[in-house]
Amino acid sequence: HVQLVESGGGSVQAGGSLRLSCASPEPAFSRRCMGWFRQAPGKDREGVATIYDGDLGGHTYYADSVKGRYTISKDNREKRLYLQMNNLKTEDTAMYYCSAHQSPGPCLVPKPVPELFNYRGRGTQVTVS
Repeated sequence: HVQLVESGGGSVQAGGSLRLSCASPEPAFSRRCMGWFRQAPGKDREGVATIYDGDLGGHTYYADSVKGRYTISKDNREKRLYLQMNNLKTEDTAMYYCSAHQSPGPCLVPKPVPELFNYRGRGTQVTVS
């Protein structure tokens, strides 16, 4: 079982910034495909950003709605995943989830599928007003 614990959510005004963090203290962290998903009330879960930086090379994905504003990164030594969110908009309001898969596959597709990430944290709420 892979434990994922998110932090860093909160309430900000439009135009502000937040940095989400996801701790996953397990040995295989550096080899995992990881990502951030979000779900707003009444909407489907959507992939925000994913990252894989293992043996198959570096791959990142950003949803069109966050390109240029969000940055995903991994610290393999600290075993943490981050999501820097700048210039936040009211439509960014959602529960944000850290997710992972033990193999790179889900990170190598054109658009990430939430159901393919078999590990997920409990989420952290982001509210932009």
